[in-house]
Amino acid sequence: QVQLVESGGGLVQAGGSLRLSCAASGRTSSSYGMGWFRQAPEKEREFVAAISWSGHRTSYADSVKGRFTISRDNAKNTVYLQMNSLKPEDTAVYYCAAKGLGGAPYEYDYWGQGTQVTVSS
Repeated sequence: QVQLVESGGGLVQAGGSLRLSCAASGRTSSSYGMGWFRQAPEKEREFVAAISWSGHRTSYADSVKGRFTISRDNAKNTVYLQMNSLKPEDTAVYYCAAKGLGGAPYEYDYWGQGTQVTVSS
């Protein structure tokens, strides 16, 4: 089992920045691909970004490309999501996911509890 704990969410004004962290514990492995998803009220969970175990391969949703950056520190078992130029439409609960690499939630085996990001206009 792998436990994931997200942190770093909060309230920020449009145009601001936040950095989310996802700390993994338990049966962790640097060979896992990791991803970030988000879910706004009354909307389905959507893909945000993913990173391979080595960190050399990343992918992003078109809506965040150029604004968000995913990275990882395998020595710390932590994945990050740097979010810049935030927009009100980025408001959602952000979830970290492990042991996957694609853009669909079913491709991941483990999930965190989520952290709220609210962007005011």
